[in-house]
Amino acid sequence: MSKIETRPFDAAKYLRTPEDVIDTLNDALESGEAGYIAAALGAAARSAGMGKIADKAGVNRQALYTALSEDGNPTLATLLAVLSALGIRLKCEVLEEAA
Repeated sequence: MSKIETRPFDAAKYLRTPEDVIDTLNDALESGEAGYIAAALGAAARSAGMGKIADKAGVNRQALYTALSEDGNPTLATLLAVLSALGIRLKCEVLEEAA
């Protein structure tokens, strides 16, 4: 039996349009999982160029990699700065079950 070779999946390679990024971030936000949200935002930042996003957001590139990893915990300020650097606005809506 031959050994199967695998490589880590990187969603950033597949986020080619703003709509791809928005769909991924919306899915992460709807999950309510902080790690998934941070990782999805990290993938979006990597797809646009982490150095470029870090510069626009006014955040150290290495600190941004750490904050936007699956184990990361970005501050609200970092989240908003990265979204702005990506040209994305965060919006809220009423949950149907809360109405």
